[in-house]
Amino acid sequence: MSPHTDGHVDDRAESAALRARVEELEKELAALRGELGRERGLVSAAAAYLDAPFARGATQVPALIHWRLDGTVTRWSDGAGCLFGWSEGEALGRRLTDLVAADPVSPEAVQAFNHDPGESLFATTTSAARTRQGNAVTCRWTYAVLRDARGDVREIAAIVDEGDDPQQRERLLHERYLLLLQLVDNSPNVMFIKDAEGRYVFVNRHYARALGRHAIEFLGKDEHEFGATPPGVADAIVAKEREVLASGQEMRYEEVLDYGSQNYYFYTVKFPVRNERGEVVGVGGVVREDTDLRRAEAERTALQEQIIAAQQETLRELSTPLIPLADGVLAMPLVGTVDGARARQIMETLLAGISGQRARTAILDITGVRAVDALVADALTRTARAAQMLGTRVVVTGIRPEVARALVELGADLSGITTLGSLQSGIAHALRPTERPRAAR
Repeated sequence: MSPHTDGHVDDRAESAALRARVEELEKELAALRGELGRERGLVSAAAAYLDAPFARGATQVPALIHWRLDGTVTRWSDGAGCLFGWSEGEALGRRLTDLVAADPVSPEAVQAFNHDPGESLFATTTSAARTRQGNAVTCRWTYAVLRDARGDVREIAAIVDEGDDPQQRERLLHERYLLLLQLVDNSPNVMFIKDAEGRYVFVNRHYARALGRHAIEFLGKDEHEFGATPPGVADAIVAKEREVLASGQEMRYEEVLDYGSQNYYFYTVKFPVRNERGEVVGVGGVVREDTDLRRAEAERTALQEQIIAAQQETLRELSTPLIPLADGVLAMPLVGTVDGARARQIMETLLAGISGQRARTAILDITGVRAVDALVADALTRTARAAQMLGTRVVVTGIRPEVARALVELGADLSGITTLGSLQSGIAHALRPTERPRAAR
């Protein structure tokens, strides 16, 4: 045999050996998956979604199967029909074992799976099954146990895929990864993952755009090395992440970060990132900026305060109306209750009106005042004295018999103040011409 022919023989032998080794590794990988499935490792909803079947070139609902404890199938998606060969109409109401020749989740596994539905956790198991045509297939079941309000098992729900084709699974994982990446990249919130040393290993497109950087510039750098935030802000961010790493617990909080020129407001969720053994290997974050919302709330609050102040001013004006009756004559009808604040308002409004209009007579009508007590009596006398100091005579009208008795009992000093029974008589009195002194002859 020539050397050239020997070379081809050697190449074929080497290729055959490599193919045998690849097949051996694939078998070991499948066995490992089966072992991990039997151990019922819990995975998150996102991980289960990544592992779900995915049709080449188009999204579709994966192979979803629901069944009751007695095995009766209650849901059978199109993906399940593609995998096992039974249509939805043929599958619903039949026993799962009759359709796939498998009972993947044991009663003990069902009993052990008892998690808060809000956590969206799954367990995994691998089993042999058969299609409608009788073909053997190794299936991986990523399942959850759904319970009713009393905690009783309602049904088992599973995502099913073939578990014996590593290349197919790699393709499916990659395609599902692309779907999730699009979902994350189009989120309006900042999303990131850091390793245990605080170095970025992933950021979404929104985060990169917000800082005007390319996402690749983040990778491998910690908060201080990246330099996108002032040192004090970076310290605050790192401190929270270390708390998450130390506690292994999710944190949700509002934070205000000082960037020098202004404060920025955020609502932040930070959570531990775990490996397949449940060990904390990093920290993830989802951050929503609320700065514009806070500013809008502050502006709305300031506007409300302005409106309230204007309303209060209007009410004060309405509660102490000052009415010009004639040249030099003012009237202030009072209605309701007079407290300390209103007594001050009465005096301020009356004195300002007297000064502005150079009034020579001011009428205080208390017909509508509900009750006359020491506060009211003091307010009347002090206001009258202050008006007299400006050269204005004061006429108090609306003095009913019970009011007169109350003023006397309170010892109100009304000397120099004209008191009349009605506003009409007070107006007539104020408009009466005053007698001028005769000139000496």
